[in-house]
Amino acid sequence: MSGTRLSRPARWKGRPARRAAGCAALAAATVLAGCGGQERTTTEGTTPTASADPSPTASPTPSPTPTTGALPDAYDFTPDPARVPRTAERARELTRNASLEPADWTPGMVRHDPYENAGTRPLLPDSCVWTRTALPPGMLDSYTRRIDMPAEDGKGRVQGSLTVTVHRDEALADREMKDTVQESFRCPVQQLGGGQRLDGLMSMHLDPKDVKNADATLFEAGRWTGPGSGGPQEYVWSKSRIGTVTTAVSVKGAKGYTTTDLIRFAAEAGAKLLYRVELELK
Repeated sequence: MSGTRLSRPARWKGRPARRAAGCAALAAATVLAGCGGQERTTTEGTTPTASADPSPTASPTPSPTPTTGALPDAYDFTPDPARVPRTAERARELTRNASLEPADWTPGMVRHDPYENAGTRPLLPDSCVWTRTALPPGMLDSYTRRIDMPAEDGKGRVQGSLTVTVHRDEALADREMKDTVQESFRCPVQQLGGGQRLDGLMSMHLDPKDVKNADATLFEAGRWTGPGSGGPQEYVWSKSRIGTVTTAVSVKGAKGYTTTDLIRFAAEAGAKLLYRVELELK
């Protein structure tokens, strides 16, 4: 797909799981970018109503050009410096306000158990086993909620998670984005704990020209297995950045759901998170 940059595409050759993840990543570029601005409206470009007493030679008034819901040509949001978190207290306020409740994501979704995790961050050490650690000095807050789509109508239970993280400055937030995309190459097989496992992972940065609702966005796809999964299932994950704030959405698939379904789940939640981050920063 034009406008996407794939990381190390040569690794796909001869590896079906990676080729499948690569196809999912390409599809995600369109879906994730297409969800940008879905909650935005604008009246820019409309023409004022003509005078009630126009002169005989007045030209007809052009019809207003509707732009409600239109995507911008490029992302140009600038946070208000006074609203950017400088303290842990303000960062905690932002992460809670920006996060979603189950019904905010999609009607019918419910809280996972456990539901929340605050004040720590996920870390993937060289052992490739995910763990949680204390926040480093450059991170003001990180907050995670886990939300599921219950099993019904012959379909399995989809498991989702949302994380909002606030850094002390943009350089640290950007560093997190750049480091994250390399994790799938450093650890192509990852252990999540509780018998859960990710493999066949492929990560990519979306081209900035294709991102309409954030300063940067990356995407990852692969497979996951674990208790209750019913065998290998698709897995998708995305992360975005606005200024000093990053947002992340992961979705573990289940029986009856396609990769496209999962991408749309992730894109929907990601767009809503980013919109709420903007509200906190404007």
